[in-house]
Amino acid sequence: MRNISIQELEEIKFKTLERVNQGTDRRTTRIVVGMATCGIAAGAKPVLDAINNAIEELELDNIVVTKTGCIGACKLEPIIEIIKPGEEKVTYVKITPYKARQIINEHVANGNIVEENTIHIINNKIINDFSIIDD
Repeated sequence: MRNISIQELEEIKFKTLERVNQGTDRRTTRIVVGMATCGIAAGAKPVLDAINNAIEELELDNIVVTKTGCIGACKLEPIIEIIKPGEEKVTYVKITPYKARQIINEHVANGNIVEENTIHIINNKIINDFSIIDD
């Protein structure tokens, strides 16, 4: 096994931090799909497949699609998060494969947030158009 130089380690660090960066200063769009047991049971796998297919069909690039474990809102699964360069994270809940394709088409490709399935967290409470959910 060869030794890795400090410069090579710095490059690995930079690439890894860029991939997981959730800040507004990121350079790529990051799509996170909740794939814990609750997400999978609620249908996250077909949602993930629909996201990947829509990205391929629209020939979008500079997008990182990643899976994560528990997001902490099981009854709102499947959940996806969209983090675009220069913008705040947008969280979508109760996503179906159809809605996932719509979000990729409208939000990721064209910059229009699909308000219908978004949530917001204010004062540690999840708020959407339908209810305030206390945990």
